[in-house]
Amino acid sequence: MSWDVDYKRKLQNSADALRCVESGMRVYIHPGCAEPELLVEALMERAPFVRDVEIIHLMTMGSAPYTAPEMAGHFRHNAMFIGANVREAVNDGRADYTPVFLSEIEGLIDCGQMRIDVALIHVSPPDIHGYCSLGVGVDTTMTAVRCAKFVVAQVNDQMPRTYGDCFLHINQMSALVETSRPLCEAPKVEITATHRAIARHVATLIEDGSTLQTGIGGIPDAVLPYLADRQDLGVHTELISDGVIPLIEAGVLNGRRKTLLPRKIVVSFVLGSKRLFDYVNENPIFEFRPNAFTNDPLQIARNDRMIAINSALQVDLTGQVCADSIGTQFYSGIGGQVDFIRGSSRSKGGKPIIALPATAKGDTVSRIVPMLDPGAGVVTSRGLTRYVVTEFGIAYLHGKTIRERAQALISIAHPKFRDQLFEYCEGTKWLQRNHMALASVEASSRP
Repeated sequence: MSWDVDYKRKLQNSADALRCVESGMRVYIHPGCAEPELLVEALMERAPFVRDVEIIHLMTMGSAPYTAPEMAGHFRHNAMFIGANVREAVNDGRADYTPVFLSEIEGLIDCGQMRIDVALIHVSPPDIHGYCSLGVGVDTTMTAVRCAKFVVAQVNDQMPRTYGDCFLHINQMSALVETSRPLCEAPKVEITATHRAIARHVATLIEDGSTLQTGIGGIPDAVLPYLADRQDLGVHTELISDGVIPLIEAGVLNGRRKTLLPRKIVVSFVLGSKRLFDYVNENPIFEFRPNAFTNDPLQIARNDRMIAINSALQVDLTGQVCADSIGTQFYSGIGGQVDFIRGSSRSKGGKPIIALPATAKGDTVSRIVPMLDPGAGVVTSRGLTRYVVTEFGIAYLHGKTIRERAQALISIAHPKFRDQLFEYCEGTKWLQRNHMALASVEASSRP
């Protein structure tokens, strides 16, 4: 059967296509800006007819109506990474959170531990050979499709056609629902003066020929404009945002010196605006790969001068990093932070960076703390932490004693909290005032 005949045979309206969802099933939803909103809406219409359906995904940019209180008993969400649209439900006990390295999610699916019954995905229209592109997000979706019993695809003529390991043939899909609607866009991040101050410090660590990974948030976005005078930068990352476009157009991000897939921007998904979606459309500089590849520490380490830039909520004076929770309240997830910290640590000339504002809540709370809050999760252990950056400078921790770590981290804390932090260290006997003139401590103690 030719693919176009198969395509027409599989075309359905959204309600009929979602009849494959039955009680007790696990449903995977294409995450990020690729969330198939039409299929999610149809899934909600299925609610009166099903019980105990588990819905899993990474962070999505659209709505999450299945987490509403009235959906209890019909749907329960399991977040691999917590976004703003499901955070309340997780912390109210209406949804679950699975802490897991982003690089290992596909392994859970592959081995059957995380069985996928139905995958709801979002693709571009097929080409002349019957292949659709996963567009703005390969992430963990390629593996979910391969392992799912039923694959329902939202075929959207506004989904960009991207290149890499991101193509699915019509014969891999069970049902097709056509639409023409804008993709979900990521909210624009406000870049503050504090973000810029941190970014200036981070930029001093980035040399010509480096390969970059940037996580989510204002700090990674703020770093990019400070790299306009660099040469031959590359990208190997889980995600990119609109901020890469000016550097690509200026010839700064060209990947010439990359040691793995040179001249390619290796990415798993994009979180941005329509401008970015249009930019990646049929653009061969972008190489989309599953997270099992982009986040594999062994692959990451194959990039010389690998720079990983990730954020945190708290860092304690021994170097433990909390990035997924505020005390006992879950906030985001492990994501790819540890994957890239480990990979960049093993890279020749690599630099793993944790960047965060020194304070929160209008300078009333220090993010450099004696101990993490009760219940706070250690995402990056003290043994993995190397560079910590705030607006007050850079602390290098690798190979340092607890005393040296505490001294370096106090020096990049907000000045109003330094005495308080030092008093804690006196109580633990990590530091003594006659051994440290706090005012003279340098913000950076690089090797």
